[in-house]
This record gives sequence, C-alpha cells and structure tokens, in this order.
Amino acid sequence: MHNHTLVITQLTTVLMTIFLSGSLLQASEEQSSQTIFYAEDIKEAMSRHLVETVNQEGIFDIYDEITEEDLELVFLQIHDPVRQIGEDVYFACTDFKVKNNEEKVYDIDFWLKEENGHLKVFQTKIHKEPRNSLIYGWYKHPRYTFVNDEIEYLYDQ
Repeated sequence: MHNHTLVITQLTTVLMTIFLSGSLLQASEEQSSQTIFYAEDIKEAMSRHLVETVNQEGIFDIYDEITEEDLELVFLQIHDPVRQIGEDVYFACTDFKVKNNEEKVYDIDFWLKEENGHLKVFQTKIHKEPRNSLIYGWYKHPRYTFVNDEIEYLYDQ
C-alpha cells in the first residue's frame, strides 16, 4: 500500500505543478480547428494516463511481447524532452522500475493523439529493457532507435 501512496503522491505533485504553472492551453473552437499542445500538456496527459492505468498497489502492468511475460512495474519519471512527432502525434518517454527491484529499470515509450480536445495515449512500447553487465551492473538496453521519428528495431522481434 505504501508504493501506491507514493505513486499517487508523485503523480498528484506532477499534475498540481502543471495546473499551477498556468501553461495548459484552452483553445476555443473559434481560435483554431486544431488544438496546439505544449510540453506541459503532454506531461499532464501522461500523468492522467498513469493515474488511470496504475492499479491500487501502484503497479503498471504491461505485457512484454519479446519475453512473453507480464511485467509489474512502478512509475519513476517522465523524461525531458517530450515532443511532437508529425502534425498530430505526440511522444513521451518514461522510466519504470521492476516491482521490488530498484536497479532493474525499463524505458517505456508512449504515443499520444488528440481526442475530444485532450491528448490520449494510443500506443505503448518497451523501448529499453534492463540488462546486467559485470562491469556496469544494471543498465537499460535499447530494443529500437529512432530515425526521423520512425522506429528502427535493433534486433529481430
């Protein structure tokens, strides 16, 4: 239960910071047919998504298609910068630790699009997986890289 409280506290802090910054864009229909979203909007949408998807124990569940296992992860942070890809797609990269293991960290990527005036996550992928090295210890090993905002896989899926 402590982990859940910690995650909720972290997410609430992120949301309050964003709301209090006054940077959220409220575009009216008269101003533009397409809403413009900023970094703060992407982070707010990600925070909202995490609040909606993290369970009561503070766990974010995701299926790893490569290892064919269900992962139980705990949210750590949203990376900077978040960004826009193309005209209507937005992107955020995050870190999640393996439940009960601070050293094993996954890098999870999220793609968002506008839906009813708000950004919503439409795709989630594991970008980097934890690997262990005798010299460096645990590190995040990439599964793919980006070239011109398109995914290029580094090894066969």
